[in-house]
Amino acid sequence: MAYSIYDRTIAFAGMCQAVKLVQDVARNGNCDSAALSTMLNSIMATDPSDTIGVYGSEADLRIGLESMVRDIDGSSSGNEITRYLVGVMALERKLSARRDSMAQLGDRVGTLKRQTVHFNLLDEQMLSNIASIYLDIISPLGPRIQVSGTPAQLQLPNVQHRVRALLLAAVRSAVLWSQVGGKRRHLLFGRKQMLEQAKILLARN
Repeated sequence: MAYSIYDRTIAFAGMCQAVKLVQDVARNGNCDSAALSTMLNSIMATDPSDTIGVYGSEADLRIGLESMVRDIDGSSSGNEITRYLVGVMALERKLSARRDSMAQLGDRVGTLKRQTVHFNLLDEQMLSNIASIYLDIISPLGPRIQVSGTPAQLQLPNVQHRVRALLLAAVRSAVLWSQVGGKRRHLLFGRKQMLEQAKILLARN
C-alpha cells in the first residue's frame, strides 16, 4: 500500500506530541489534558481506517505539529525532544523484532480497552495500568529512555504514571510511523517535506 508524506507527517506529529507532553509533565507535573487524552486514546486505536483515525483529527495533533516545526532544531529543548524521539524509535525497532512482546502488548491493550467501558482513561488507576504496560513490556527491551525534568516532580507516582503512559503512546506512534513507510532516512533527507506539510496542517486547523 502506498503511503504519502501526509501519513508520515501525521505519525511523526503523534510521536512529537507524546514526547513533548513527557517533557511538560516531567518539568511541571502536568500537561494539556486534551492532548494527553488524544495520545492515550491512540494506544487503543488498533484497527483504524486511516492514519489520522489513530488520533481523531488534525486539530488533535496541534501540539505535536507545533513541536515538529519549533522544537526539532539545535536548541536545548529541541535536543531533548530529539533525544526522546531517537530513544522511542530504537524501542519500536526492538519491539517490532519480538513477536512475543508484540503479542503480549496486544493482549494488554485488549484488557485496557475492556476497562475503558467502566473507567475514564485519565483516571489515576487507568494511567497506572497504562504505565505498567510500558514498564512490563517496553522498558525491558532497552535502551532505557532517561527522562529529564524537575526531581521533585519525577518522584511523584502520578507524574511517573503519566510519563510512562505517554512513552507507551510515543512507541505506538513510532509503530504507526514504520507502518506508513517512515524510515530513518526520511528524518535526514525528508524532514523539510514533513515540516512543510506540518505548516500546512497548522495553517488549516
